[in-house]
Amino acid sequence: MSATPVAPRPGVLPYQALRAAADAGWITADAPIEEGQFQPASLDLRLGPVAYQLRASFLPYRETVQARLDATEAGDSELVIDRISLENGATLQRGSVYLVPLLERLALPASVRGRCNPKSTTGRLDVFTRVITDATPRFDEVAAGYRGALYLEVSPQSFPVRVRAGHSLNQLRLVSGASLLSDAELVELYRTGPLLYDDDDRPVPIERATFNDGLCMGIDLSGRKTGGIIGFRAHPNPPAVDWSRVDYYDPAEFWEPIKRPGRDSYILEANRFYILVSKERIRVPPGFAAEMVVYDAGAGEIRTHYAGFFDPGFGYGDGGVLGTKVVMEVRAREVPFLVYDGQISFKVLFEHLADRPGRLYGVGLGSSYQHQTLTLSKQFRRG
Repeated sequence: MSATPVAPRPGVLPYQALRAAADAGWITADAPIEEGQFQPASLDLRLGPVAYQLRASFLPYRETVQARLDATEAGDSELVIDRISLENGATLQRGSVYLVPLLERLALPASVRGRCNPKSTTGRLDVFTRVITDATPRFDEVAAGYRGALYLEVSPQSFPVRVRAGHSLNQLRLVSGASLLSDAELVELYRTGPLLYDDDDRPVPIERATFNDGLCMGIDLSGRKTGGIIGFRAHPNPPAVDWSRVDYYDPAEFWEPIKRPGRDSYILEANRFYILVSKERIRVPPGFAAEMVVYDAGAGEIRTHYAGFFDPGFGYGDGGVLGTKVVMEVRAREVPFLVYDGQISFKVLFEHLADRPGRLYGVGLGSSYQHQTLTLSKQFRRG
């Protein structure tokens, strides 16, 4: 198993290659990078000691992000409202936009690019986050050869959230060359071993699987495995959530459980936040990473995910896990929207890894969501 930071072939860099990349100086930080940040195919990014409350979201375009912030420090109030210390923690208010310089910096070679995504806990708390780099036209994408700082835009939507320096809300993947599987390659992978299972541990036949620039998955409104509860809807005026508290909060203070409807459909209220679950259970075999993406903007005005990365081994483990449900963070935009049981709501892209991973999700790791069904974030008490 190679530990060189240079990917031996195109693909997503796995655990051991990310560690080697840090050793080689591709990834540096203002505080020592911790072993727990290295995931099977991604690196957790940490908040720095300062947050800037902003008047609006922005992209730096041709400038550095720091140049924008420095202009405000010099007296130009176009962008920054306030500067907040995160050293001892601070509560970020819902509906506000904050920018946090991250502890990590990058110095990538010309052949390696990056992509960022919120962590699962971030999405399930309805905290909207995006990584920004200098002189960039896009969020969450790190150009090949990028050298510079990383910044995280943070905007809590449903709950005020208390965070402090060192907390990880996002993660980074590094990619070399062409990594994405085509539908034809995805079909062949499915033939070698099913990627979807049903609630009775039976593989979904390939004839019933839908491939459309990725593997399509539907929404579960049956409540069959969740005691007749099909989802949760966030309360309109909840208390704050402290990021560092685990298995602590009573869900009833924050969430309204949704009982199985009398028919096979349910109406999502406009601009309300829901936690729902997928119809199928998915497996990500060793040698591959995956990402949840929007199915089709034309299929309905709903956002069906925030956090999208699946590590190798998700729903697979050491081979004995027959798929894991996907928890969906859902918000209907502008108007109420009717969803049906089994309706395709998102798709999953699969990517080759550059090497077999030195770690798998759920194998020897504290993986919070390997056996999830309809599961809230880890801050809330379960059962």
